[in-house]
Amino acid sequence: MDAFDYVVIGGGSAGSAAAAKLAEDGRRRVCLLEAGGENKHIFTRTPGLLGFMPEKSTYKFDTEPMESLGGRIGYQPRGRGLGGSSAVNGMVYIRGNPWDYDNWAALGCTGWAWEDVLPVFKRQENNAHGADAYHGGSGPLPVNDLISPSPIGKAFVEAATRLQLPHNTDFNGARQEGFGVYQVTQGNGERWSAARAFVEPLEGRPNFDIRTGAMVEKIEIEDGRATGVTIRRGRKRETIRANAGVILSAGAFGSPQILMLSGVGPGEELRRHGIEVKLEKPAVGADLQDHCDYLTSYELNDMSLFGGSLRGIIAVAKAFIEHRRHRTGLLTSNIAETGGFAKIRPDAPAPDVQYHFMRAIIQDHGREKLREHGYSLHVCVLRPESRGWVRLNSADPADAPAINPNFLSDERDMELMKEGARLMARIADTPPLSETGAKDRNPIDYDDDDALEARIREVSDTIYHPVGTCRMGPNDNDVVDPTLKARGIEGLWVADASIMPRLISGNTNAPSIMIGERCADFVKAATAG
Repeated sequence: MDAFDYVVIGGGSAGSAAAAKLAEDGRRRVCLLEAGGENKHIFTRTPGLLGFMPEKSTYKFDTEPMESLGGRIGYQPRGRGLGGSSAVNGMVYIRGNPWDYDNWAALGCTGWAWEDVLPVFKRQENNAHGADAYHGGSGPLPVNDLISPSPIGKAFVEAATRLQLPHNTDFNGARQEGFGVYQVTQGNGERWSAARAFVEPLEGRPNFDIRTGAMVEKIEIEDGRATGVTIRRGRKRETIRANAGVILSAGAFGSPQILMLSGVGPGEELRRHGIEVKLEKPAVGADLQDHCDYLTSYELNDMSLFGGSLRGIIAVAKAFIEHRRHRTGLLTSNIAETGGFAKIRPDAPAPDVQYHFMRAIIQDHGREKLREHGYSLHVCVLRPESRGWVRLNSADPADAPAINPNFLSDERDMELMKEGARLMARIADTPPLSETGAKDRNPIDYDDDDALEARIREVSDTIYHPVGTCRMGPNDNDVVDPTLKARGIEGLWVADASIMPRLISGNTNAPSIMIGERCADFVKAATAG
């Protein structure tokens, strides 16, 4: 049996940071387990080829039918392979609002206030504009301005400012509210996943064992302590011993699934699948929160926008050559180039809706390929009241978990979404965006409340930010404590977006990386000596 000091399950955004932090000084033997591959291919590293991502780089999960959306089944893609979702996402670098973390601390998560997490964000960041009070300039994760942003995306920002919405050049600076161009996790015009930033620099070190193609079957728990991990690689099953601890970092869907497969979770759910209950913990898989996203699309015959026309295909082919030679041009686009944060409710403690301008018509999460060129506008409710769940479909670790986000099941979310959609429509109808001649593919009377609500329930779905299914908190019924240690199981920590007690106000990749590094610090402190 292989034995290490630490075994890290999952090489995604948080897992990459956690494993690297544990292994960096060379004194601890660390094994990083990842079910997918290395994700070093050209389609992963070329930002604008997001629509051509290999099948093996993504889990294509479907949700359960959601009653709140008329029984519709949603789509929940997640990254697979080193880097996890940071290897397949839109690369937008957003930390959330300082209020989010201060609220975590107010909920009993001691040590998670803004003043606690900002130094970690800064330490990780290598911002193109250098270090200042809000940014780091020498960290492993490059954060850069877009090299070749779309003029149409900039027209979206200008239209918003003409409505007296603030212009914001730094969403991670002194204030979050406003509209502007997103910064991205790119270096030299290429995607920089968490694995590329944290894991790859340590490859080849004798104390750091990186195993891809390793599907975790369960965490071994003996007498209330996590002692190792059983994995399957091809036809071979093996157990890897963890002498000091196991760090679970399989994401908001994978982490609760693995805990339940290991006997930790709602007892009735585990017994239903013939799994021995090691620890009754109803909060495992509960409290799922996600950003529900409403979108509308516009056709515009502009070759600076992505599309499947013959001219568009030729443009992408030329852009591919330019990118390989110079790392510039169309294929440096992260697609979700511009956007903003707005406060719809005057009494909201922070912006309560977020917008994304997409440099392409997005239909069914991009799975429906279109010839038309154009753009999409997206709005999501930042701090939803709706709650969903993750459960098991079976005791087979190869089966996808059962997922139900329960989008818009709380009417407060629907009311906020409608107001956010109306503001988005006003931006679209304002110069210079309205002067482009773009054709609305989904015209609707935004003043007709019933029609708008029906349309939102018809098309809304995730914008890929699930959290909360292994929530952190001060009470025994929470899954992890504020040091991310699993409550009731020794030698086990959870490090990913699943620990968030409340969804942050923005994209979740940067916070997940921060969580990974903080968890490594907690683990080292708990196991020192």
